[in-house]
Amino acid sequence: MTDLIRCHWPKDDGLYCAYHDEEWGVPEFDSRALWEKLVLDGFQAGLAWITILRKRDSLRSAFAGFDPDKVARFDDADIERLMNDAGIIRSRAKILAAIDSARITLDLREKGTDFKDLIWAIQDHKPQINHFEQGQIPTETSTSRELAKLLKSHGYKFCGPVIVYAFMQAVGMVNDHTVTCFRHAEVSKMMKAV
Repeated sequence: MTDLIRCHWPKDDGLYCAYHDEEWGVPEFDSRALWEKLVLDGFQAGLAWITILRKRDSLRSAFAGFDPDKVARFDDADIERLMNDAGIIRSRAKILAAIDSARITLDLREKGTDFKDLIWAIQDHKPQINHFEQGQIPTETSTSRELAKLLKSHGYKFCGPVIVYAFMQAVGMVNDHTVTCFRHAEVSKMMKAV
């Protein structure tokens, strides 16, 4: 697959290329998967995404497969276990934010709002196909600012407009593969089928 034209950011890293080629930009409507991605993007704050990708399996294991029902029950012993886990990002603030996020997500669900609906309602449940060239992709948009504000109003942390836009790109709310990237057309086709 080395002869394919991709977005510039995965460069030649095999893990990054696989993420770009198979996951990034694919519309995601599963609440658990969306919640996992938002938590992972929160862990990314101040770090490169490749760092999170390299630790993703360890993070999944440490956080009970990112099952919010299980993570919401984490206690002080779990926090200490996580703080001592060299395979993950050992930031107490980020760990606490992930646990709080699970509790918020369950509370919203109990009140009748599923996480996927909270996220996707901002765009009427439809992905947006962009046609950007290299260097034109924004780091935040009015929609990411609006979604960040909504998430913060519910108590979510590590979800500023830049993090939220990276989340929107990753979960296929927007197609920000560059127009020259082989995945632009493939992801656009997936989006049109939604």
